[in-house]
Amino acid sequence: MAVNLSAPLTLLPVSGVTIATAASGMRYQGRDDLLVMTFAEGTNCAAVFTQNKCCAAPVHVAKQHLNDSDYQARAVIVNAGNANAATGDRGHENASLSCQMVAQKCGFQTHQVLPFSTGVIGEQLNMSVLSQAIDTLPERLKGDAWLQAAEAIMTTDTIAKAVSKQLVLDNGETITINGIAKGSGMMCPNMATMLAFVACDAHIEQADLELLVDSGVKASFNRITVDGDTSTNDALFVAATGQNNKKVLKGRQLEQFSTILNEVLITLATAIVRDAEGATKFVKIEVDSGASEQDCVAIAYSIAHSPLVKTALYASDPNWGRILMALGKAPANHLDLTKVDVQIGDVRLIEQGQPAPDYTEARGKAVFEESEIDINIQLNQGSSRYHVWTSDLSHDYVSINADYRS
Repeated sequence: MAVNLSAPLTLLPVSGVTIATAASGMRYQGRDDLLVMTFAEGTNCAAVFTQNKCCAAPVHVAKQHLNDSDYQARAVIVNAGNANAATGDRGHENASLSCQMVAQKCGFQTHQVLPFSTGVIGEQLNMSVLSQAIDTLPERLKGDAWLQAAEAIMTTDTIAKAVSKQLVLDNGETITINGIAKGSGMMCPNMATMLAFVACDAHIEQADLELLVDSGVKASFNRITVDGDTSTNDALFVAATGQNNKKVLKGRQLEQFSTILNEVLITLATAIVRDAEGATKFVKIEVDSGASEQDCVAIAYSIAHSPLVKTALYASDPNWGRILMALGKAPANHLDLTKVDVQIGDVRLIEQGQPAPDYTEARGKAVFEESEIDINIQLNQGSSRYHVWTSDLSHDYVSINADYRS
């Protein structure tokens, strides 16, 4: 079960966006596993992709389409259950063909459609069943199918991840921004397997949107990790249709929008961690007062990726020696153990590298038994800081991944 995460109750329509889902049966039975989302003419978009060097065919095709000199976002197609990764030239052709199919059905150009896939690596897409499902989509397109979209892209997710927010501008105009995401395993930064799609009806210039997305990713998806593995298919796509405000957002209004966008991205990113495969704990690791951000990043991820730390969290075992071990093995350039303080929740574990005088096992265990845990590391060597969100490591994580292709 996801940690303190519920399915969204209300998702608002976004002007200029229509959505349709269908069941292809490519891997999953009895559920929709295919999504098409279309955008009004004049929509600007920005996207960020995985840095895994074995990236999937749809990643290559999407990048090619985005780099087209006259590119304009009109649609995305997403299939769940098959990653179309490590599939060679045929996989590339199939990703392109799926875009062509959507374009023909919706009246777009092929390069105006971006493909996204998630699921098992190394299997070719079944283009016959995909084609049949795509044929049914145009007549299903509607503006209020955001929850169905979030459900259609799920793989090992246990719950749909989606959020709606609105921003009222100082001229009285209201901007709506929606986001959906999927992911619960094979999850680590550099586009923290996850897919995320965000759309708003704001009028934002292309260059500004790209800067906002780049900044937002650094504050959200690039700060989450479940298991230290970066997927072949990770992607974030953000569209701004410009349908609901007359003037391009600039200055103060753009700053206000940036704040709301970051809230949406952080909500989606942390929802992925809350729904991590087999997770029972949602954990924030914050490293403060470091000599450099690089040191803080290294230490935060060293702790977040430690199987011994993660299994202690699962067991609610206040074995703080594991945290100290993971901290010490991090490739930090400036680390003086005699200056380090460690606190879990409101319980101080370590002061200046040694057990805190008032620490007791009972107090430590009480905090470790909570479903949401904050681990704070004070390096006391400077003013830099960094945080990441992660999960524990349970028996179910092994079972889910051992049975994934069964």
